[in-house]
Amino acid sequence: MCRLRLIGYRLMGVSIGKPCRIERIRLRRPTQISIGDGNAFSEGCWLWPLDAPFEGVRIRIGNHNYFNRDVMIDACGRIEIGSYNMFGPRVYITDSNHTMLPGMYVTDCPMDVGTVVIGNGCWIGAHAVILKGVTLGDHCIVAAGAVVTRSFPAGSVIAGVPARLLKTNS
Repeated sequence: MCRLRLIGYRLMGVSIGKPCRIERIRLRRPTQISIGDGNAFSEGCWLWPLDAPFEGVRIRIGNHNYFNRDVMIDACGRIEIGSYNMFGPRVYITDSNHTMLPGMYVTDCPMDVGTVVIGNGCWIGAHAVILKGVTLGDHCIVAAGAVVTRSFPAGSVIAGVPARLLKTNS
């Protein structure tokens, strides 16, 4: 069944490397998604670029990543994920925030759009949230439930709401 899904996603326009394992996931704007070799997506993942025309890739995923159940990658601008990362269940990654303007409803206000970059060899714990403007260097560890609001260098171990540096692995 996975092979049939891969064929279907490729026919829809997703650039997918080989061999990948993709269970039942949700995606939109497939031509804005690029997935490298050897990735695995568990059931319930969402690859969710902005539902608007765009010439390019909003979600770029490197090689040999594992995405556990219900991971959501929500891209209005650009989200780049390196290689050899592991994502726990229900991780949420977004590159945008809603804005609030005086006298306007939030639904009518423009989005504040940025980027998210996750390096190589990172481990993102269950229910972690990674927000707009964050860059995580290689080999970072993000604790379960952390809310990452700022960037951290390679080897950082971070936790909390908002996430803070606990230690650096050399």
